[in-house]
Amino acid sequence: MAGSIKKDSKTNTWYFVVDVGKRPDGKRNQKKMRGFKTKKEAEKALTELLNQVHTGIYVEPTKMLYKEYLKQWLEDKQTKVKKSSLQTYTWLVEYHIIPALGEIELSKITPMMIQQTYTRLMKGGKLSAENIQKVHTLIRDSLKRAERWGLIPRNVASLVDRPRADKKELEVWDRDELNKFLWTARDSRYYIAFLLAAWTGMRQAEILGLRWKDIDFDKGTLRIVQTLRHNTTEIQQTTKTKSSNRSISLSTHTLAALRKQRSRVAKEKLQAGEHYKNHDLVVCTSLGTPVNSRNLNRTFYDLMKKAGVKRIRFHDLRHTHASLMLLMGENVKVVSERLGHANSRITLDTYSHLLPNMQRDAAQNFDKLMMSGEDLMKVLNDGQTSDDEVAVCGE
Repeated sequence: MAGSIKKDSKTNTWYFVVDVGKRPDGKRNQKKMRGFKTKKEAEKALTELLNQVHTGIYVEPTKMLYKEYLKQWLEDKQTKVKKSSLQTYTWLVEYHIIPALGEIELSKITPMMIQQTYTRLMKGGKLSAENIQKVHTLIRDSLKRAERWGLIPRNVASLVDRPRADKKELEVWDRDELNKFLWTARDSRYYIAFLLAAWTGMRQAEILGLRWKDIDFDKGTLRIVQTLRHNTTEIQQTTKTKSSNRSISLSTHTLAALRKQRSRVAKEKLQAGEHYKNHDLVVCTSLGTPVNSRNLNRTFYDLMKKAGVKRIRFHDLRHTHASLMLLMGENVKVVSERLGHANSRITLDTYSHLLPNMQRDAAQNFDKLMMSGEDLMKVLNDGQTSDDEVAVCGE
């Protein structure tokens, strides 16, 4: 099997013609590829195609548009991912991937087209760097499936580097800001949600899905076993990850606030009578139904403005909890378990900005541990120690 390379005098470009087997009717299946600037480029492309034919991996180019394929791919995803994940995938596909690549035939997508898509998204500023990384993941995974199904000869997205996402510095409150906000929010029906986020590090979806039967007041713990789907009132009998299904110890202050919330909910249940929808939720409407996260966030931002504190996201209350615990010297593993991280490395990576302060405090604490009060005061007063004093401290 061989092909012939020729020059097109009209366009001054090169092309080749090659047999790639036979059609179903037994006739020759001949392919022609045009547009090569040089004869060498045409020879290279011909060699690659012949190699695919000889090794049995040649795939007949499909005329299917990428947008048509993506719709089918998303339908298949319904049985493999959570509803919340599918919602995010659909949004990214419909509003960012299809407008950029949807009208291109699946077999004609190139690495350069994909890279240009990432560049435009980054310059456009409508998507965060993390979401652009998700776009890359979706394109790569969808084309990987297309390659496996024989729709394309190779996954060209695997030739494109994953877009970089610079780590953003966390926005958290210090102790005074947190106390100022909670004092302002003390009469809000959502006060308990804010307190749980700041005092336990729970995620918003975990707080809105928390039930009274998940709390053990005698042992002073709560168990996270379900969540509320974002921007809906749909309870999910799952957590974000396996490690998110966890037990959290509660402080005396938190337990007292929960008891107060339980009394409030009980009164509202009596007042609503038969109209009350009992979902056993800790944070709920006056009729017992789940609280939409949009309403909670709206109240959160209004109270922040009223309190005059720095604007942060609700999720940053979780970061505030972790930051304050680490700054007061709590063991990283304990903090990691409270947050539901898969391992302590995730916690360290997330809050690495605190490490310099933690190391400085650790150095000072080591002085206090190893030196007597008298020695320490002398160092503080004199500003130095003699070699003999240092030797005594180290004994």
